[in-house]
Amino acid sequence: MRVWIDMTASAHVLVFRPLIEIIRGRGDEVEITARDYAQTLQLLELHGLTADVIGKHGGRSRLQKARRMAGRLDSLRRWAKGRDFDVALAHGSHELTLTARRLGIPSSDTFDYEFATLQHQLGCRAATKVVVPEAIPPDRLVKYGVRPPKLVQYPGLKEEYYLADFEPDASLPARFGVDPARVLVVLRPPPDVSLYHRQSNPLFPMTLEHLGRLEDVHAFVLPRTEEQREYVRSLDLPSLILPERAVDAQSLIALADLVVSAGGTMNREAAALGVPVYTTYGGRLGGVDEDLIRQGRLRPLTDPRALDLHKRTAGTETRVRRDPAELLELLLSALS
Repeated sequence: MRVWIDMTASAHVLVFRPLIEIIRGRGDEVEITARDYAQTLQLLELHGLTADVIGKHGGRSRLQKARRMAGRLDSLRRWAKGRDFDVALAHGSHELTLTARRLGIPSSDTFDYEFATLQHQLGCRAATKVVVPEAIPPDRLVKYGVRPPKLVQYPGLKEEYYLADFEPDASLPARFGVDPARVLVVLRPPPDVSLYHRQSNPLFPMTLEHLGRLEDVHAFVLPRTEEQREYVRSLDLPSLILPERAVDAQSLIALADLVVSAGGTMNREAAALGVPVYTTYGGRLGGVDEDLIRQGRLRPLTDPRALDLHKRTAGTETRVRRDPAELLELLLSALS
């Protein structure tokens, strides 16, 4: 079996890493394409994965996004044609499912945020199967042309599957000068180049300013883009730590006392690892985050002064681990 996987954002590397290991462990072949965006390429290198790099993110401009998408679709079609793929897998890459449909390749699209409307209108309609968490109400997907049997749902969080074999690197914080006596807070800015996150989000800069001045805190910031990195650097706050490249964020989260994120993946990684987490997300909450809030595993933040800043006792967290092979089988149901 020959499998094509397209990665267009940093989180996709994490989602597909264990699935690629399983596929290759069975003796099957995987080829990867990737878009040059955020830390996607750095994370591929970090995890020892090789990809053909095709295209870049279109930035904030809708016109530029459309131009980049058209160019990438053409490039992907030329790349994939004649490679005899049996199935194509994506995490929200509508460019993969559109290309796969044009070439007659069965495809599965998976995601865990249902309100990226344009992305899903394109990607879901072109996909053979759409695989999402059970926490997403099926009626929210009907407008994308998704109903059973095309719709396949799985229990829990995707992070509980791809982090199942994960154990943190305990030496990581010290390598960045983290003081073990201080409260370690991991911070992730909003995805502010995404069309679904157009709302201004003043809460996150407020949180940076608040934590960056506290002497008993080390706030480790994981920016998405170089523009965000330069903004954080310009604040020149004494308690902020800013890495120059992609790091093992999952180890940082697992070893943190607290996580504050304006995006989805890092919030859910913290929840899967049993670490206290707050969201400053400025868009409409999806079904997964709504469910985590109901369970008390995710807390909305409205004022940074409300953060519960204290050292966490190691080993008290409750982790949920799920078999990634089960998620892979659902994705490969596109073949049936």
